[in-house]
Amino acid sequence: MKEKLSMILSMVIFGTIGIFVKYIGLPSGLIASARGITGAVVIILVMLITKHKPDIKSVIKKLPVLISSGVAIGFNWILLFEAYNHTGIPVATVCYYTAPIFVVVATPFVFKSKLKPRQLICVVLALLGVVAVSGVLQNGTTKITGVLLGVGAAVLYASVMIMNKFMGDVPDYERTVIQLGSAGLVVLPYALLTSSEVSVTTTSVVLLAIVGVVHTGFAYLLYFGALKKLKSQTAAILSYIDPAAAIILSSIIFVQLPTTYELVGVVLIMSAALLSENFKKAE
Repeated sequence: MKEKLSMILSMVIFGTIGIFVKYIGLPSGLIASARGITGAVVIILVMLITKHKPDIKSVIKKLPVLISSGVAIGFNWILLFEAYNHTGIPVATVCYYTAPIFVVVATPFVFKSKLKPRQLICVVLALLGVVAVSGVLQNGTTKITGVLLGVGAAVLYASVMIMNKFMGDVPDYERTVIQLGSAGLVVLPYALLTSSEVSVTTTSVVLLAIVGVVHTGFAYLLYFGALKKLKSQTAAILSYIDPAAAIILSSIIFVQLPTTYELVGVVLIMSAALLSENFKKAE
Protein backbone atom coordinates (compact mmCIF):
# COMPACT_ATOMS: atom_id res chain seq x y z
CA MET A 1 0.00 0.00 0.00
CA LYS A 2 2.87 2.36 0.86
CA GLU A 3 4.45 1.78 -2.56
CA LYS A 4 1.15 2.52 -4.34
CA LEU A 5 0.75 5.77 -2.41
CA SER A 6 4.33 6.76 -3.31
CA MET A 7 3.67 6.03 -6.98
CA ILE A 8 0.37 7.95 -6.92
CA LEU A 9 2.01 10.94 -5.21
CA SER A 10 4.91 10.98 -7.71
CA MET A 11 2.44 10.88 -10.62
CA VAL A 12 0.38 13.75 -9.19
CA ILE A 13 3.58 15.78 -8.75
CA PHE A 14 4.66 15.03 -12.32
CA GLY A 15 1.16 15.96 -13.48
CA THR A 16 1.40 19.46 -11.98
CA ILE A 17 4.74 20.43 -13.53
CA GLY A 18 3.08 22.10 -16.53
CA ILE A 19 1.22 24.48 -14.23
CA PHE A 20 4.44 25.54 -12.49
CA VAL A 21 6.27 25.92 -15.82
CA LYS A 22 3.53 28.22 -17.14
CA TYR A 23 3.90 30.50 -14.10
CA ILE A 24 7.72 30.53 -14.01
CA GLY A 25 7.84 32.84 -17.01
CA LEU A 26 11.36 31.90 -18.12
CA PRO A 27 12.61 30.35 -21.41
CA SER A 28 12.10 26.59 -21.73
CA GLY A 29 15.83 25.93 -22.13
CA LEU A 30 16.64 27.70 -18.87
CA ILE A 31 13.91 25.83 -17.00
CA ALA A 32 15.06 22.47 -18.40
CA SER A 33 18.71 23.13 -17.53
CA ALA A 34 17.92 24.29 -13.98
CA ARG A 35 15.58 21.33 -13.49
CA GLY A 36 18.20 18.78 -14.50
CA ILE A 37 21.06 20.26 -12.45
CA THR A 38 18.91 20.84 -9.34
CA GLY A 39 17.40 17.35 -9.55
CA ALA A 40 20.86 15.78 -9.83
CA VAL A 41 22.08 17.74 -6.80
CA VAL A 42 19.06 16.57 -4.75
CA ILE A 43 19.77 12.90 -5.60
CA ILE A 44 23.48 13.33 -4.75
CA LEU A 45 22.56 14.83 -1.36
CA VAL A 46 20.25 11.88 -0.65
CA MET A 47 23.07 9.49 -1.60
CA LEU A 48 25.40 11.26 0.84
CA ILE A 49 22.82 11.32 3.65
CA THR A 50 21.97 7.62 3.21
CA LYS A 51 25.68 6.78 2.75
CA HIS A 52 24.94 5.08 -0.56
CA LYS A 53 28.17 3.79 -2.11
CA PRO A 54 28.18 4.57 -5.86
CA ASP A 55 28.68 1.68 -8.25
CA ILE A 56 31.41 3.38 -10.29
CA LYS A 57 32.20 0.29 -12.36
CA SER A 58 28.67 -0.11 -13.76
CA VAL A 59 28.42 3.63 -14.42
CA ILE A 60 31.67 3.74 -16.43
CA LYS A 61 30.61 0.66 -18.38
CA LYS A 62 27.33 2.29 -19.45
CA LEU A 63 28.46 5.93 -19.48
CA PRO A 64 27.87 6.57 -23.24
CA VAL A 65 24.25 5.39 -23.13
CA LEU A 66 23.68 7.16 -19.79
CA ILE A 67 24.85 10.49 -21.19
CA SER A 68 22.97 9.96 -24.48
CA SER A 69 19.73 9.32 -22.58
CA GLY A 70 20.40 12.41 -20.45
CA VAL A 71 20.78 14.56 -23.57
CA ALA A 72 17.49 13.18 -24.90
CA ILE A 73 15.79 13.95 -21.57
CA GLY A 74 17.02 17.55 -21.61
CA PHE A 75 15.75 18.35 -25.10
CA ASN A 76 12.59 16.34 -24.42
CA TRP A 77 11.84 18.76 -21.58
CA ILE A 78 12.45 21.78 -23.80
CA LEU A 79 10.03 20.54 -26.46
CA LEU A 80 7.41 19.65 -23.83
CA PHE A 81 7.65 23.03 -22.10
CA GLU A 82 7.37 24.80 -25.48
CA ALA A 83 4.35 22.63 -26.28
CA TYR A 84 2.68 23.90 -23.08
CA ASN A 85 3.09 27.46 -24.36
CA HIS A 86 1.82 26.77 -27.87
CA THR A 87 -1.19 24.54 -27.28
CA GLY A 88 -1.95 24.39 -23.57
CA ILE A 89 -1.17 21.74 -20.96
CA PRO A 90 -3.98 19.21 -21.68
CA VAL A 91 -3.24 18.79 -25.39
CA ALA A 92 0.55 18.90 -24.92
CA THR A 93 0.36 16.27 -22.17
CA VAL A 94 -1.81 13.94 -24.24
CA CYS A 95 0.53 14.22 -27.24
CA TYR A 96 3.46 13.51 -24.93
CA TYR A 97 1.80 10.25 -23.91
CA THR A 98 2.19 8.88 -27.42
CA ALA A 99 5.73 7.89 -26.30
CA PRO A 100 4.84 4.20 -25.69
CA ILE A 101 3.49 4.04 -29.24
CA PHE A 102 6.82 5.21 -30.65
CA VAL A 103 8.51 2.50 -28.59
CA VAL A 104 6.19 -0.03 -30.25
CA VAL A 105 7.04 1.37 -33.70
CA ALA A 106 10.79 1.24 -32.98
CA THR A 107 10.70 -2.32 -31.62
CA PRO A 108 11.16 -4.12 -35.01
CA PHE A 109 14.20 -1.96 -35.80
CA VAL A 110 15.86 -1.95 -32.37
CA PHE A 111 15.01 -5.39 -31.03
CA LYS A 112 14.54 -7.18 -34.36
CA SER A 113 11.03 -8.39 -33.52
CA LYS A 114 7.95 -8.33 -35.74
CA LEU A 115 5.26 -5.71 -35.29
CA LYS A 116 2.07 -7.59 -34.40
CA PRO A 117 -1.38 -6.63 -35.77
CA ARG A 118 -2.62 -5.63 -32.30
CA GLN A 119 0.37 -3.29 -31.97
CA LEU A 120 -0.51 -1.74 -35.32
CA ILE A 121 -3.99 -1.08 -33.93
CA CYS A 122 -2.41 0.92 -31.09
CA VAL A 123 -0.36 2.94 -33.59
CA VAL A 124 -3.45 3.75 -35.68
CA LEU A 125 -5.46 4.74 -32.59
CA ALA A 126 -2.68 7.06 -31.44
CA LEU A 127 -2.36 8.68 -34.87
CA LEU A 128 -6.12 9.27 -35.02
CA GLY A 129 -5.94 10.76 -31.54
CA VAL A 130 -3.17 13.18 -32.54
CA VAL A 131 -5.21 14.26 -35.58
CA ALA A 132 -8.25 14.83 -33.35
CA VAL A 133 -6.42 17.03 -30.81
CA SER A 134 -4.49 18.95 -33.49
CA GLY A 135 -7.54 20.96 -34.54
CA VAL A 136 -7.35 20.11 -38.26
CA LEU A 137 -10.75 18.43 -38.08
CA GLN A 138 -12.18 21.77 -36.99
CA ASN A 139 -10.70 23.58 -39.99
CA GLY A 140 -8.00 25.13 -37.85
CA THR A 141 -4.24 24.76 -37.50
CA THR A 142 -3.57 26.95 -34.47
CA LYS A 143 -2.53 23.95 -32.39
CA ILE A 144 -0.34 22.24 -34.98
CA THR A 145 2.93 23.71 -33.66
CA GLY A 146 2.14 22.72 -30.08
CA VAL A 147 1.01 19.25 -31.14
CA LEU A 148 4.20 18.69 -33.16
CA LEU A 149 6.32 19.87 -30.21
CA GLY A 150 4.44 17.49 -27.88
CA VAL A 151 4.89 14.59 -30.29
CA GLY A 152 8.57 15.51 -30.71
CA ALA A 153 8.97 15.38 -26.93
CA ALA A 154 7.27 11.97 -26.99
CA VAL A 155 9.75 10.70 -29.61
CA LEU A 156 12.68 11.79 -27.44
CA TYR A 157 11.14 10.23 -24.34
CA ALA A 158 10.54 7.02 -26.29
CA SER A 159 14.26 6.98 -27.12
CA VAL A 160 15.02 7.30 -23.39
CA MET A 161 12.67 4.38 -22.66
CA ILE A 162 14.52 2.28 -25.23
CA MET A 163 17.96 3.32 -23.99
CA ASN A 164 16.94 2.44 -20.42
CA LYS A 165 16.62 -1.17 -21.58
CA PHE A 166 20.37 -1.15 -22.29
CA MET A 167 21.37 0.19 -18.85
CA GLY A 168 22.07 -3.28 -17.49
CA ASP A 169 22.63 -3.28 -13.74
CA VAL A 170 23.26 0.45 -13.26
CA PRO A 171 21.55 1.32 -9.91
CA ASP A 172 18.67 3.82 -9.90
CA TYR A 173 20.52 6.55 -7.97
CA GLU A 174 23.56 6.51 -10.23
CA ARG A 175 21.48 6.31 -13.39
CA THR A 176 19.24 9.21 -12.35
CA VAL A 177 22.14 11.45 -11.31
CA ILE A 178 23.98 10.96 -14.62
CA GLN A 179 20.82 11.37 -16.70
CA LEU A 180 19.59 14.49 -14.89
CA GLY A 181 23.08 16.01 -14.68
CA SER A 182 23.72 15.37 -18.38
CA ALA A 183 20.32 16.82 -19.26
CA GLY A 184 20.99 20.01 -17.31
CA LEU A 185 24.59 20.55 -18.46
CA VAL A 186 24.07 19.74 -22.15
CA VAL A 187 21.02 22.01 -22.38
CA LEU A 188 22.81 24.85 -20.53
CA PRO A 189 24.61 26.32 -23.62
CA TYR A 190 21.32 26.31 -25.54
CA ALA A 191 19.59 27.93 -22.55
CA LEU A 192 22.21 30.71 -22.34
CA LEU A 193 22.13 31.38 -26.10
CA THR A 194 18.32 31.67 -26.16
CA SER A 195 17.91 33.61 -22.91
CA SER A 196 19.56 36.96 -23.71
CA GLU A 197 16.74 39.08 -22.30
CA VAL A 198 15.42 37.35 -19.22
CA SER A 199 13.48 39.00 -16.42
CA VAL A 200 14.15 36.95 -13.29
CA THR A 201 11.80 37.57 -10.38
CA THR A 202 11.63 36.15 -6.88
CA THR A 203 8.52 34.20 -7.89
CA SER A 204 10.25 32.62 -10.90
CA VAL A 205 13.27 31.61 -8.79
CA VAL A 206 11.06 30.02 -6.11
CA LEU A 207 8.95 28.16 -8.67
CA LEU A 208 12.10 27.04 -10.52
CA ALA A 209 13.49 25.68 -7.25
CA ILE A 210 10.23 23.79 -6.61
CA VAL A 211 10.37 22.25 -10.10
CA GLY A 212 13.96 21.14 -9.53
CA VAL A 213 13.65 19.91 -5.94
CA VAL A 214 10.06 18.63 -5.76
CA HIS A 215 9.06 17.80 -9.35
CA THR A 216 12.43 16.27 -10.18
CA GLY A 217 14.57 15.20 -7.21
CA PHE A 218 11.81 14.25 -4.74
CA ALA A 219 9.38 12.89 -7.36
CA TYR A 220 12.07 10.72 -8.98
CA LEU A 221 13.01 9.28 -5.57
CA LEU A 222 9.36 8.41 -4.88
CA TYR A 223 8.90 6.99 -8.37
CA PHE A 224 11.95 4.71 -8.42
CA GLY A 225 11.40 3.65 -4.81
CA ALA A 226 7.87 2.51 -5.63
CA LEU A 227 8.83 1.03 -9.00
CA LYS A 228 11.16 -1.49 -7.37
CA LYS A 229 8.37 -3.05 -5.30
CA LEU A 230 5.27 -2.71 -7.49
CA LYS A 231 4.23 -5.14 -10.18
CA SER A 232 4.99 -3.74 -13.63
CA GLN A 233 1.33 -3.78 -14.69
CA THR A 234 0.27 -1.93 -11.52
CA ALA A 235 2.98 0.68 -12.08
CA ALA A 236 1.94 1.08 -15.73
CA ILE A 237 -1.71 1.66 -14.81
CA LEU A 238 -0.85 4.10 -12.00
CA SER A 239 1.41 6.07 -14.37
CA TYR A 240 -1.72 7.33 -16.14
CA ILE A 241 -2.53 9.41 -13.06
CA ASP A 242 0.11 11.82 -14.42
CA PRO A 243 -1.77 12.90 -17.58
CA ALA A 244 -5.12 12.71 -15.78
CA ALA A 245 -3.88 15.11 -13.07
CA ALA A 246 -2.34 17.41 -15.69
CA ILE A 247 -5.53 17.58 -17.76
CA ILE A 248 -7.94 18.00 -14.84
CA LEU A 249 -5.93 20.54 -12.83
CA SER A 250 -4.88 22.69 -15.80
CA SER A 251 -8.45 22.69 -17.12
CA ILE A 252 -9.62 24.04 -13.76
CA ILE A 253 -6.79 26.54 -13.15
CA PHE A 254 -6.44 27.90 -16.70
CA VAL A 255 -10.06 27.22 -17.73
CA GLN A 256 -8.74 25.16 -20.66
CA LEU A 257 -11.86 23.11 -21.20
CA PRO A 258 -11.32 20.46 -23.91
CA THR A 259 -13.44 20.48 -27.06
CA THR A 260 -15.33 17.40 -28.23
CA TYR A 261 -12.55 16.58 -30.70
CA GLU A 262 -9.91 16.96 -28.00
CA LEU A 263 -11.83 14.63 -25.70
CA VAL A 264 -12.04 12.05 -28.49
CA GLY A 265 -8.30 12.47 -29.08
CA VAL A 266 -7.55 12.03 -25.37
CA VAL A 267 -9.54 8.79 -25.26
CA LEU A 268 -7.87 7.43 -28.42
CA ILE A 269 -4.30 8.26 -27.35
CA MET A 270 -4.70 7.09 -23.75
CA SER A 271 -6.40 3.88 -24.95
CA ALA A 272 -3.57 3.23 -27.41
CA ALA A 273 -0.88 3.83 -24.78
CA LEU A 274 -2.63 1.68 -22.19
CA LEU A 275 -3.25 -1.13 -24.68
CA SER A 276 0.38 -1.08 -25.77
CA GLU A 277 1.43 -1.53 -22.13
CA ASN A 278 -0.98 -4.46 -21.70
CA PHE A 279 0.23 -6.08 -24.91
CA LYS A 280 3.83 -5.86 -23.72
CA LYS A 281 2.91 -7.55 -20.44
CA ALA A 282 1.10 -10.34 -22.31
CA GLU A 283 4.09 -11.14 -24.53
